[in-house]
Amino acid sequence: MPTFAYSAVEASGRKRNGVLDAPDQNAAVAILTKEGKFLLDIKEQAKTSETKRSSEGEKKKSRSNRADLALFTRRMADLSSAGLPLDRVLTVLAEQTEALPLAKAAEGALEEVQGGLAVSDSLALQGSKLFPEVYTQTLRAGEASGQFSESAERMADLLEGEVARRSQVTSALVYPAVLTGVAIFVVVFLLTFVVPRLSGVFEGMGDSLPTMTKVLLATTGFLTGNATAITIALVVGFFAFRGWVATPAGALAKDRLVMNLPLGGSIIKKSVVSRYARVLGTLVNGGVNILEALELAGRAAGNRVFSSTSAQVLQDVKEGIPIAQAMKDTGEFPPVLTHMVAIGEETGDLPKMLSRVADSLDFEVEQGLRRLTSALEPVIVLVMGAFVAFVVLSVMLPIFQAQELVK
Repeated sequence: MPTFAYSAVEASGRKRNGVLDAPDQNAAVAILTKEGKFLLDIKEQAKTSETKRSSEGEKKKSRSNRADLALFTRRMADLSSAGLPLDRVLTVLAEQTEALPLAKAAEGALEEVQGGLAVSDSLALQGSKLFPEVYTQTLRAGEASGQFSESAERMADLLEGEVARRSQVTSALVYPAVLTGVAIFVVVFLLTFVVPRLSGVFEGMGDSLPTMTKVLLATTGFLTGNATAITIALVVGFFAFRGWVATPAGALAKDRLVMNLPLGGSIIKKSVVSRYARVLGTLVNGGVNILEALELAGRAAGNRVFSSTSAQVLQDVKEGIPIAQAMKDTGEFPPVLTHMVAIGEETGDLPKMLSRVADSLDFEVEQGLRRLTSALEPVIVLVMGAFVAFVVLSVMLPIFQAQELVK
């Protein structure tokens, strides 16, 4: 069936551009007129919808990320709030989405919707890797309450906020990471390339070598003499660690360790609590049952220790304990969250209070990252400088000592 691109004015006076499948141009004009649109321009597209999607699919990204999902959701919210039927929304998303997995998911969901299934259920069938349960549950609550576009908009806000915060974290850590990489390269280069070529100079000096020179030569000899064994040990250790953290016990221990790091642990914990509060607020605001919202927010927190704590809160709430008190009893939630949740329960405005807490914690995370990176940069430079100075002194001291003997 041919596809027609049109420009029309709706009854509200708003100008709209879109595409429509119809047997011919006259049928397309009749459909648009019946919908109450005043047609300005219409023309048949050069390719059929299927051919166009196929050619576009070759240009689409083969993978999707959080930013792609945020853009996908924002377009969904905008199109649905403009009054387009949900099947048309999915059609446009399938055509315009740059990430191929999401475009195919929109096509698959469109087929399910045309078969009578709800949009949220259709997206859920496409897989939790593309559309997390928090995502589909929020849309499901919006469909049940007749506020689909509002729920989609809230989810778009949530995803866009997460993308922005991840971008901030990445930007803050780029320079320290590069500095650390350079420092490691310098150390390895000195120990495995420079020092071994100088060691022959000191062979005849025996026990008269300074202690620091002996330590440097022993370290270099060990590294160069056991390079293969060390490399194999590092590779085996890396994959063993990957396998261990893939187990429930290993993942739990790793998340606990991360949250208790001496420098960045508090920042990570605040980030986890912020995500928990924001997801919980989004779900409750979207009409999701509080018990289900607590369960989903705990799973979406991204930390197994915190997910376990959230499960304890859920169990206490099921037994009739107020949410704020249940959070306080765990001892894991910061006081600012429990107090704001208590106010939210008293005033009946829990989502707003949770959003404020999340904003506050995000600000603290941002400030903490700035302080951490500001502290790490000079520390890395000092450590690298100290090691280079150690190597230089270890090499120069025997030379000075030999000169003194010659005199």
